[in-house]
Amino acid sequence: MAYISSNHTGPNAGSSPDGSCPFCEAPKRTDEEALIVHRGEHAYVLLNLFPYNSGHLLVCPYRHVPLYDEATPEETTEIAELTQTAMRVLREDSRCDGFNIGMNQGVIAGAGVAAHLHQHVVPRWAADANFFPIIGSTKALPVLLGDTWRSLHDAWPA
Repeated sequence: MAYISSNHTGPNAGSSPDGSCPFCEAPKRTDEEALIVHRGEHAYVLLNLFPYNSGHLLVCPYRHVPLYDEATPEETTEIAELTQTAMRVLREDSRCDGFNIGMNQGVIAGAGVAAHLHQHVVPRWAADANFFPIIGSTKALPVLLGDTWRSLHDAWPA
């Protein structure tokens, strides 16, 4: 409901109310406040505020760049490495059965924050679909973001 009521449509979709980029602002906050699970040299990992599933992570470069082909070799290497680590952490911590991993490039492709590159790492379980999405257009997420952050942050390798 938070996502729906925030009216995430139009040319500024995904930006903060003041027009700033949420992925540029997140690293300026504490890890717990911004739900940052891990900080790397060129990229970082945080929980999605509007998750498709419990444990839905985003891997973002610090640099404000919109498209994958505009990322530096160092950024793409670290995004790939952090994605692999995220998969291992989620598999160990959440016992997930699979993943959806991907990037929506540009508003037309479905990017919620099109101006800042980010990769989705969505854990999936064999029985993670139920009647809620079909009957009530609602997805049940039984774990609070703060609890998920603590669990994944603590499980991330040093």
